[in-house]
Amino acid sequence: QVQLVESGGGLVQAGGSLRLSCAASNGIFMFNAMGWYRQIPGNQRELVARLTNAGVSNYGDSVKGRFTILRDNAKNTVYLQMNSLKPEDTAVYYCHAAVLTIGAKLDYWGQGTQVTVSS
Repeated sequence: QVQLVESGGGLVQAGGSLRLSCAASNGIFMFNAMGWYRQIPGNQRELVARLTNAGVSNYGDSVKGRFTILRDNAKNTVYLQMNSLKPEDTAVYYCHAAVLTIGAKLDYWGQGTQVTVSS
């Protein structure tokens, strides 16, 4: 059973930085892609950043140039470095991992961590 555990959320002032961590119970090399999504109550979950095991990354338009996704295979951990935070970045952030198998895609989610940016 794969478990993803996020940490690093909290309250920060606008313009500040936070780093989120997502620790996987299994080696992250097994995942075809890992990423971060965020959700505001009443809204759909949206992509923040995604990194494939081939090293290809993509970001949501609203965070490009401010957020960076990183992975440390030795620590089975994926990070989201968030700089120049804005109040509109306030959301619950979820770690996601995907495994592609023949004919199926398996999705795994963490429990979420709250990020609140004050103005």
